[in-house]
Amino acid sequence: MIKILKNLSFYKWIVLAVFGLVFVQSMADLFLPTLMADIIDKGVVIGDKPYIWKIGGFMLLVAAIGMVASAVGSYFSAKAAMGLGRDLRRKVFTHVENFSLQEFDQIGTASLITRTTNDITQIQQVVIMMLRMVISAPIMFVGGVIMAVSKDAKLSLVIVAIIPILVGTVLLIMKKGIPLFKLVQKRLDQLNLVLRENLTGIRVIRAFNQEKQEQDRLQFANKELTDVSIKVNKVMALMMPVMMLVMNLTVVAVIWFGGIRIDNGGMHIGDLMAFIQYVMQIMFALVMASMMFVMIPRAAVSAKRINEVLEMKPTLLDKGSAKANRERGTLEFEHVTFHYPGAEEPALSDISFRANSGEITAIIGGTGAGKTTLVNLIPRFYDATSGNVRINGVNVQDAPHEEIRSRIGFVPQKALLFSGTIAENIRFGKEGASQEEIEHAAKIAQAEEFISKMENGYESIISQGGSNVSGGQKQRLSIARALVRKPDIYIFDDSFSALDYKTDAKLRAALKNETQNATVIIVAQRVTSVIDADRIIVLDDGKVAGMGTHKELLENNEVYREIVESQLSEEEIA
Repeated sequence: MIKILKNLSFYKWIVLAVFGLVFVQSMADLFLPTLMADIIDKGVVIGDKPYIWKIGGFMLLVAAIGMVASAVGSYFSAKAAMGLGRDLRRKVFTHVENFSLQEFDQIGTASLITRTTNDITQIQQVVIMMLRMVISAPIMFVGGVIMAVSKDAKLSLVIVAIIPILVGTVLLIMKKGIPLFKLVQKRLDQLNLVLRENLTGIRVIRAFNQEKQEQDRLQFANKELTDVSIKVNKVMALMMPVMMLVMNLTVVAVIWFGGIRIDNGGMHIGDLMAFIQYVMQIMFALVMASMMFVMIPRAAVSAKRINEVLEMKPTLLDKGSAKANRERGTLEFEHVTFHYPGAEEPALSDISFRANSGEITAIIGGTGAGKTTLVNLIPRFYDATSGNVRINGVNVQDAPHEEIRSRIGFVPQKALLFSGTIAENIRFGKEGASQEEIEHAAKIAQAEEFISKMENGYESIISQGGSNVSGGQKQRLSIARALVRKPDIYIFDDSFSALDYKTDAKLRAALKNETQNATVIIVAQRVTSVIDADRIIVLDDGKVAGMGTHKELLENNEVYREIVESQLSEEEIA
C-alpha cells in the first residue's frame, strides 16, 4: 500500500492543502461545544440575551469556517485521489504493453482487467477517506479527550473505561474481515473471467446449445462472489451497531454521573452538555478510524495485486540499441529451439533457414506442428530458448522492439479489427497514411469491392471485434492493414483460410507484384496457397521435416506428399 501511496507525491501540494483544511475544520468542530457551554452557563442561566446573541453569532461564524474548510477539503481530496487512480491506470497499462504473451498467460486477461478497474477504484475510495480522516480522526480524538478532561477530569474516567472496548471490537472485526477481502477479489476475478468468456464466445455457445450450461457456470461464479461478499458485509455490519450501542451507553453513563456531579456542585450544566458533545466527537473519531481500518485492508489487497503487475518484469526486455538496417528484407533462423514455459518438450527444435528480399517462404504442416509458434518468434512475441532469429542481419534480441516491429507487416491467424471506421483500421498499420495509400492497400487485399458497396465506403463503421463484417472481409482488411505499412517482411499467419479459392488466387497474384522488394512468410494449411512459393518449409512436431520448392518436396519428402495427396486429386498433383 505504501508503494502505491508514494505516487501521491505528485499531488503533494494538494495533499498538504487538504491536511490544512481538515485541521481548520477539526479545530472549528472542537471549539463549538465550548462556545455552547458559555452560552448556557453565562447567557441562558442568568438571562443575558446580548451575550447569547454575541456568542451565537460567533458560533455561526466558526461553523461557517468549518463548513467551507470541509467543502474545499473534500474537493481537493477527491482531486488527488482521482488523479492517483488515473496515474495508476496509465502506469499499469503502459507496463502491461511491454508484457510478452507469457506474462499475459501467467496473470490472465480477466484478472488484468479487474486489477486495472476494480482494484484501483478501491484504492481511490480509501485515499479519499485517508486524506480526510488521517488528520481529522487523531485531532478529534486527542482534542476531544483534552477538552473533555478540561471540563471535568473525574467524569473523563468514563471515556477511559470505554475506549478499550471500542478498540477491541475494531481489532476483532478486522481479524475476521481481512481474509474475506482477499477472497472477494479472487472471486471477482473468476466472475470476470466467466463473463468475458461468455461474451467473446457467444457464437460457439449458441451453436452448441450450451446457453443453459453457461448460465449455470455464471450463476455458480456469481453465487460464490455473493456468498463471500455477504460474509464480509455481515462482519462489517456488526461494526456500526456495536459502535452505536457503546456510544449511547457511554452518553447514558455521562449523563448519569454528570447529573450527580451537578447535584454536588462540581459541574455546570453547560459543561455537562459540552462534555457530552466531546464524548460524541471522541466516539465518532473512533468510528471514523475503525471505518478506515476496515477499508484499508481491502485496499491493501488491491494494492498488492496492482504491485504484482507493476513489479512483474517482462521476460522480453528491450535491451538492444542496434539498428536493423544492415540488410533489407532478410530473415534468418539459426538453430532456433523454443520451449513454452513449463513445457517438457520443445515446441520448435533446431530450426534453421534464411529468407531473402523478393522471396516467398511458405510454412506448412499439420495441426500442432509449430507453424504459429515459429512466426511468433519473428516480431519477438516470445524469445527463442536457444539459437538466433535475425531480421536484416540483426538479432531481434539486440534491437529495440519498435525498430524490429516497424519492419514487419503482421497478419495474425485470428483477424482482429478495432471499433472505428474502415479507414482507421487500415491506417492502424501506418499512422498518417494518405487516403490514396489506404485505397491502394485495400485494392491489393481484394477488399475494395465490398468496401465500395458499403454505404459510407471507407468511412463505414466497424463495430467492436468486427462483428458487422464476415470472416473473409476481416481477413482482407487485416491484410490491407499490413500492406499499407510497406514493411521489409510480411508475415501471413494462415491469413487466407476464410477466402474462397478465386479470391485467394487473385490476392496472391496481386501480392506477388506488391511484395517483390520484401520478404514474405506465409503460414498456410492449403497447399494451393503455398504451391508457388520460392521455398516451402515442412514442419512436423516442431522440427523441419523438409525444405525446398513444391516440385522438389513432392518428389523427395514423404510428409509433404501426404499433405498434398490429402488435399489435391492426382490430376491436380500431376
